[in-house]
Amino acid sequence: MSVHSEIKKVTTETLRKMKFDKEKITMLTAYDFTTAKMVDAGGVDAILIGDSAANVMAGFETTLPITLDQMIYHAQSVVRGTDRALVVADLPFGTYQSNPEKALESAVRMMKEGGAHAVKIEGGKEISKSIKKIINAGIPVMGHLGLTPQSIYKFGTYKVRAKEEAEAEKLIADAQLLEELGCFSVVLEKIPAELAKRVTESISIPTIGIGAGADCDGQVLVYHDMVGMNKGFSPKFLRRYLDLYTEITGAVSQYVKDVKSVDFPNQNESY
Repeated sequence: MSVHSEIKKVTTETLRKMKFDKEKITMLTAYDFTTAKMVDAGGVDAILIGDSAANVMAGFETTLPITLDQMIYHAQSVVRGTDRALVVADLPFGTYQSNPEKALESAVRMMKEGGAHAVKIEGGKEISKSIKKIINAGIPVMGHLGLTPQSIYKFGTYKVRAKEEAEAEKLIADAQLLEELGCFSVVLEKIPAELAKRVTESISIPTIGIGAGADCDGQVLVYHDMVGMNKGFSPKFLRRYLDLYTEITGAVSQYVKDVKSVDFPNQNESY
């Protein structure tokens, strides 16, 4: 067991030390109290309240529709269920891109009302002023580069990013800029493993990969994907540790049969 698994409360500084000690960082999403309790008890270092809640909790095709108020609600629920993990919350689309003042206001609300320990925002140089404003206010920021789902209509596809040299060089420069601005870590999503390795070696803050190979300082997955609650989503980078979709639909089907056949409730289950 690692020394960091004995820590009572994971902080941004814990993650920095883990990179220095070459101990991999683990991160999963959670959007509600019950899931957060299970994920935290399982021993992850960080929990991400991702704007992927728009997809897995609300059924939207993209992450764009979810609002700051909705994200704050999810954050409140997760924080109440977390004892040890660092809780990071996404700032949703439209809450930080337009100007630094709005970005700071959004981040303050997420910290004060949501109770998050840090915020995550997508982008590099384009949003540097917003990042600086938030960090200068004492709020920890996790960056996010590569495939940035909030920009899906700009990219037009969820394919691997930064395969061409020009985009790869920009990504490395953006990662170095995020470190200079004071971000405590950066998510690298769906980029070539070799590029992720270059980025990880070029900065002293931790990189958290999703579809970015094994050389990142840590990994993150969406909880619902990892436990197999989603049937239709099977990207190359996903490893399913359970098949809950089959388990749960089977249990529901059995419940329906038991009620209809008057097997449930039985005498022992009645007052």
